[in-house]
Amino acid sequence: MKRIFSKIKNTFSRSDDFELPGEGDPGYVEIPPEGVAPPTKEKIAVRPFVIEDFGDIKPILDALREGYTISLVNIRPLKDKDLVELKRAINKLKKTCEAVEGDIAGFGDDWIALTPSFAKIHRESSSPGGNFEGPGDDL
Repeated sequence: MKRIFSKIKNTFSRSDDFELPGEGDPGYVEIPPEGVAPPTKEKIAVRPFVIEDFGDIKPILDALREGYTISLVNIRPLKDKDLVELKRAINKLKKTCEAVEGDIAGFGDDWIALTPSFAKIHRESSSPGGNFEGPGDDL
């Protein structure tokens, strides 16, 4: 009886039959840690927008929420038309940027840039030849 158990034990405990997962095992699937999204192959887009009235901010907000678009927004048409609507539109853009942990900044007199959470807008002190506004001039 002892021999039978010994034989069964030796049959199931052979080390040369043991394979680590992934070494020739076609059924092996790697599961990413919880909370970590698998890497995507989607490219980041830099997209221009023009705001002529308050309703024009919807596609900008949608692009910002998607998380794969850096938006460059020309605010000149609304600035020339209605400053109150411009302030309302910029406040809405700022709140959405904060909600998605993105960044927003103005550059020049007629443009603003919005980024999703993975990007940060570089800010430096204004210089005589620079177009970017300083840290105190953020939107």
